[in-house]
Amino acid sequence: MTEFPQISTNVWDVFVAVPLVLIATQLLKKTLPIPPAFVPTLATLIGLLISIFFSHRGDLPAGIFMGVMYGAAAVSFYVSVKLAIRAYRSR
Repeated sequence: MTEFPQISTNVWDVFVAVPLVLIATQLLKKTLPIPPAFVPTLATLIGLLISIFFSHRGDLPAGIFMGVMYGAAAVSFYVSVKLAIRAYRSR
């Protein structure tokens, strides 16, 4: 394998996959006793499942790459909103 895989992103990635990862992670956090240190790992696993089996079916390298990106984007979004709310409230 000498070439990098061609990975295309679309509106599905931003408006559906990342919020699905975020919602699924929050639901699992509320229903199961998951330690906070494992939440990013859980988000990455959910992102991998969505990416490999739905959005990038048939292209494993792209599915793995985008699955990690879905998980990272969901965790980053959650943390940035949480920090912004805390900063606003402390003013």
